[in-house]
Amino acid sequence: MKVRIEPVNDRMCIVTRERGQSDGLIRFVAGPDGSVVPDLRLVLPGRGCWVTAERAAVDLAVKRKLFGRALKVEVTADPALGEVVDRLLCDGLFGMMNLARKSGQFVTGSGKVDDALRSGAAVALMHATDAAEDGVRKLRQANTAGAMGVYEAEVPVFRQFSADELGLALGDGAFIHAAALAGQAGEGVVKRAKMLARYRNGPQAGPD
Repeated sequence: MKVRIEPVNDRMCIVTRERGQSDGLIRFVAGPDGSVVPDLRLVLPGRGCWVTAERAAVDLAVKRKLFGRALKVEVTADPALGEVVDRLLCDGLFGMMNLARKSGQFVTGSGKVDDALRSGAAVALMHATDAAEDGVRKLRQANTAGAMGVYEAEVPVFRQFSADELGLALGDGAFIHAAALAGQAGEGVVKRAKMLARYRNGPQAGPD
C-alpha cells in the first residue's frame, strides 16, 4: 500500500479543505477571552487554524461557525471578522510602505516615479484610486518604456486606496503616485499589496 506523504510546510483551509502554503492562507487562534484572533504575522502562541486568504472564505468560516471545530475550543467569531482582517492587511501594507520609504525603497511624486520606472528600479507602481487619469496615463507610458528597455514585462500596478485614505494612514507620506523599488522592503510592499488585492477580489485578482 502506498503511503501519501504530505508536504511538511503546507496547511489546510478549514473552509475549502484545500492545502496550500502559509503565504496564501491566514492563520487564526483563540484569544484569551475566547474570541477568534487573526495571526497575520504567524507569531501568536497556541493551536491555530487556517483560512484561504480571501474575504469570502473568512466570512464563510464565520457564518458556518467553523473556527470552534478547527480550534477544538469554544470561541466566538466577530461577525465583522472579515472587515477586521481587511483592516489589518491595510495596516500591514501601510507600515511596510513607511519602512520602505525610510529604506529609500519607496518614492512618491510623478517625476521620481517616472524615473524609477524608466530606469528599471521600480518593482511596482501605485496610484490613488482618485488619481487624475492624465497622470496615470503618463506613468503607464513610462512603465511600458521601462519594460521595453529593461524587463520582459511591465511592473504590477495597484490602485487600492483613495487620496483621503492614504492621507489618514500615511500623513506626510501620502501620495497620488508612488513606486516601490527593488530591495527587501520594496518587495515587502509588493507582497502585501498582492495579498490585499487577493483578499478583496478573489484568487484571480491581481494588480491592475
